[in-house]
Amino acid sequence: MFEVDEYRKARLATLIAFVINGFSVGNFVSRIPDFKSELGISNGVLGGALLCASIGVLSALRPASRNSAKYGSGPITKYSAFTLALAVPLVGLLFNLSWFLFSLFIYGVLSSVHDLSMNAHAAALENKAGKRVMSTFHAMWSIGGLSGGAVGGLIANTNISIRAHSLVVGLFIFLIALITRNWFLPAVADQHIFEKHGKRKTPRKFAVLGLLGLCAALGEGAAADWGGVLARETFHSTPLMSALPYVFFSFTMVSGRLSGDYLAHKFGVIKLLTWSGLVSGVGLTAGLLIGNIYGVILGWFLLGIGLSTVIPMVISATGTLANEKYSGQISAAEGVALVTGVAYFGFVIGPPLIGFLSDFLTLRWAMLVPAALAIIFGVGAKKVLS
Repeated sequence: MFEVDEYRKARLATLIAFVINGFSVGNFVSRIPDFKSELGISNGVLGGALLCASIGVLSALRPASRNSAKYGSGPITKYSAFTLALAVPLVGLLFNLSWFLFSLFIYGVLSSVHDLSMNAHAAALENKAGKRVMSTFHAMWSIGGLSGGAVGGLIANTNISIRAHSLVVGLFIFLIALITRNWFLPAVADQHIFEKHGKRKTPRKFAVLGLLGLCAALGEGAAADWGGVLARETFHSTPLMSALPYVFFSFTMVSGRLSGDYLAHKFGVIKLLTWSGLVSGVGLTAGLLIGNIYGVILGWFLLGIGLSTVIPMVISATGTLANEKYSGQISAAEGVALVTGVAYFGFVIGPPLIGFLSDFLTLRWAMLVPAALAIIFGVGAKKVLS
């Protein structure tokens, strides 16, 4: 048994880990229009470049999950925070398109390791607490994204270079990682012993949970990567106004996730997911039809409300299943990796899909794809979870 103070310190460290991961993403998203303009590339090429980051994310999931299970999620979360701090300035160097593609892949790999390990550590802490608290952890990620997007938008508006911006963000993450390095639970908290012989069959339930997360992840990825570009290029907004759709999206993600555990307990997961899909899908569609920057802000605002609780509830259910129903068959870290791997495929296909479609349909109408998927998962939630 771990002492209460040790648990509280580990919980704080994990909350901070979610914040800095979101903060790095928020700052990155705020400069996507500047990456595009400095490199002089089209939406399609930008979508392909963003695919490199997504490929990096997926390629790291399996080894990251194995290491988190083998060595404990706490130590992996600790060390991966330092590598994340190094990855951010790599992208900011922006020497040329080839470097951009390479650095995005590295950023995707290192961000994925940090993301997976902190989620596995959150699942371990949730299991220890004996109650659903995953939405709170993910709310911290959204707070990080919100603050990162706001800070990044302000910096972009002052014409500070991407290189200087990314260096400061990297140093900030490094200092936070240094301060919190000894606060996580020890490795024995969730280490998993692997059998050397015999194949283990992974229950299908995890793949089904991942599919629900995939629909939400596609919408999240599209909203994060293309909101600023849509505002800047289609509606000719200033750099600061172009950052607002993602800022409002992050704000509603925070609000929804802070209340997600309570709402799921009161109304049930099925009803909550049904309304989440309808609110996000119909809201985004309405915002796109309005046809100005205020419509974009409204659409992103409602999309955030709808998508906010989907992925944290899916990951929470995964950790509970692994620890209770399938204990000894699959570790929480491996279960989280499988589900996030399926879900994060939405991040892989979302941004480039929107980019490629925008070259034919315009970016504004291409964004109807995540709106339609949100409505589909909302309508289908009852059938999947019943």
